[in-house]
Amino acid sequence: MKLATYKDGSRDGQLVVVSRDLARAHFATGIATRLQQVLDDWNFLAPQLQQLYEALNRGQVRHAFDFDPRLCAAPLPRAFQVAWATAARHEAGDAADDPDAPLPLRLEVAAGDALLGSRDVAEFASDGWDIDAEPGLAVISGDIAAGTPAPQALEGVRLLTLMCRWRLRALDGADAGFSPAPAFGPVAVTPDELNLAWEGGRVRAELQWTWNQRRLARCDAAAALPWHFGQPLARLAHTRMLQAGSVVGCAAQSALPEVAFSLQALRAHEASEGVQALREGFLRHGDQLRLELLDERGLLPLGAIEQSVAIGRG
Repeated sequence: MKLATYKDGSRDGQLVVVSRDLARAHFATGIATRLQQVLDDWNFLAPQLQQLYEALNRGQVRHAFDFDPRLCAAPLPRAFQVAWATAARHEAGDAADDPDAPLPLRLEVAAGDALLGSRDVAEFASDGWDIDAEPGLAVISGDIAAGTPAPQALEGVRLLTLMCRWRLRALDGADAGFSPAPAFGPVAVTPDELNLAWEGGRVRAELQWTWNQRRLARCDAAAALPWHFGQPLARLAHTRMLQAGSVVGCAAQSALPEVAFSLQALRAHEASEGVQALREGFLRHGDQLRLELLDERGLLPLGAIEQSVAIGRG
């Protein structure tokens, strides 16, 4: 099934069920009003939402309406915790000399108190922070016991969505923990919605990343995300239980120089090719970013993040 949260003036929004083709939607009010409620009581509420979802796809529910991603908050507007799995090859020690060696898994905590929706403007106080972005995918978990190994942790995945994390490159030292809240796709879907594209915690579909209508990357998500989602979940649950509603994102990586999942990677590639450095440097006021996942038919099962950047002059 596919779920979204419509903005209604409250902090947590209103839960809606969205049709498979992202064309129609229906409020889930009779079952649950917020996504966190569903995550807290998944075994009881998810089957009811599934029934509504199937009826919506058959066109058999009254009061359905056209789905509008512009009205969406993040699927989970406030999360108990948000972590971002990432690795840079230059930080990978011996792996830097072996492109086939697995990248070490590093988890970073991101702000979770006010997550951005797919069309929300990303606002920053200063353009002196060297603002960049890292796209990827994220899962929303159920309860996962402390010490759960990766294969079993994968069973705790409830929903999958797009995620874009902001990076303030000039502040990556002492202020790295204060990065802005990440942005999420308009819908969160159960893994079965991806059919065979979901395999062993990996997504075999194409991630496409665009900056100001310039395509920076398009490659298989299974290759771009170095780990299956059970691995970062297990790392996060290594010493403590994960509560339902934990969000774990995974940053897209690429060993191919022509595939850039960040402006920093693009600058490094252009410098290595002898191309003059980007005139814009990092993200500027008015820049547009788009992240989407394309299935084998070229459709967007997770919708798309379409983010504009607004920067003050603080």
